[in-house]
Amino acid sequence: MNERSLQNFLIALKAIQANKIRSMLTALGIIFGVAAVIAMLAIGNGAKQEILEQIKLVGVNNIVISQAKEQKEEKTDEKESSVSQKRYTPGLTLLDAQSIHEVIDCVDKISPEVVIETDFVYGGLRRSGKLVGTVPEYFDITNFSIFEGTGFNNSQLVSGDQVCIIGKGIMTRFFAKEDPLGRYIKCGKVWLKIIGVLNDRLISASSVSNLGIRNYNMDIYIPLKTMLIRYTNRSLVTKSSVEAAQRDDGGDDEKKPVKNVQQLDRLVIRVKNSEILQPAAEVISRMMTRRHNGVTDYEITIPELLLKQQQRTKDIFNLVLGFIAGISLLVGGIGIMNIMLASVLERIKEIGIRLSIGARKQDIAQQFVFEAILISVAGGLAGIALGIVLSYVISGFAGITTIISGWSILVSFAVAAITGLVFGITPAKRAAKEDPINSLRYE
Repeated sequence: MNERSLQNFLIALKAIQANKIRSMLTALGIIFGVAAVIAMLAIGNGAKQEILEQIKLVGVNNIVISQAKEQKEEKTDEKESSVSQKRYTPGLTLLDAQSIHEVIDCVDKISPEVVIETDFVYGGLRRSGKLVGTVPEYFDITNFSIFEGTGFNNSQLVSGDQVCIIGKGIMTRFFAKEDPLGRYIKCGKVWLKIIGVLNDRLISASSVSNLGIRNYNMDIYIPLKTMLIRYTNRSLVTKSSVEAAQRDDGGDDEKKPVKNVQQLDRLVIRVKNSEILQPAAEVISRMMTRRHNGVTDYEITIPELLLKQQQRTKDIFNLVLGFIAGISLLVGGIGIMNIMLASVLERIKEIGIRLSIGARKQDIAQQFVFEAILISVAGGLAGIALGIVLSYVISGFAGITTIISGWSILVSFAVAAITGLVFGITPAKRAAKEDPINSLRYE
């Protein structure tokens, strides 16, 4: 900046200081526009981060097969108004998992799960929680890692040993003052030896509600065969289970079939490539339909695709909000231009005096451009501060995760400066075109 430009800058700065209230009112549009942009981008970044965390929770490239209520089929003809047709289905079983892994080449890993609610007892403390029977692939698929100890070995899996891996929350509750490894904790009626502790898994309330997941930190994990041998194997038909099913179906009514009880609660399947998630799910669905004799007693979901669809919806929403915030910046720029034009009319005599004592038209234009830029920059700085405060307020009161990024602040500040430059050009040109003689006569 040369000496002449510096002088014009100082004149512009003094003019702003002399009209502080007008300058502040001029900058209001920029202040609220920049604040809105920063707050909207913070909300968008927070939503994106939540989606990424949720994808980590459900695992990448996963397909989930879970239990579902059996769908009844009915046929009608001229002779019979309604005849119930119910075909036998074995339910969700280990054979399903074995067949899917053997037949479908794109399947990388598969994790069968059985989950029961039971009581955990140790050291005089009792707490209810989830006991999960699964296989080592479960921890890899769901991105769990061992904090201390080891995972299940092959002998424990085959023999159904009484061993377990506990969540970090269980260690905090029951073993706050001692090392849990090698200790025995009572789960239901069985004492289990603790061989490992999982790393802490942070789960937000929104993830729990959106994904229907639970707090994994308070779960205890055992080998699947241990669950089926020592706790429950719902695929085994016993006299008591038949009698219980008959009672549930209305006593001795022979027309009512015995309920099918699924051996597994869930199958989590990881495929090798995310691009084949949908085709793989369709193949698995057809295979399950054949294995279950056409009865749809299962439900197939693709969590990653659901989350990506949710992300697209949020991106559109954030785009609309950003567009609205951009409009407020545009309105702020128009406000600067209007007030600067009014300022030119108010200061015509000042312009005439400057021109008469040797100022060039370029100097007059430069002065008013500097004024517009200074107002925009000051408004941008104030807007940045307001936007940061607003983001924290939204996060605290609305429970929405907000993440303020450095690039959003830089973009907002740059937009504010450019707005002042663009909308300051017209008033500057208007001021530079004033005739010095007419300006001195202006009352």
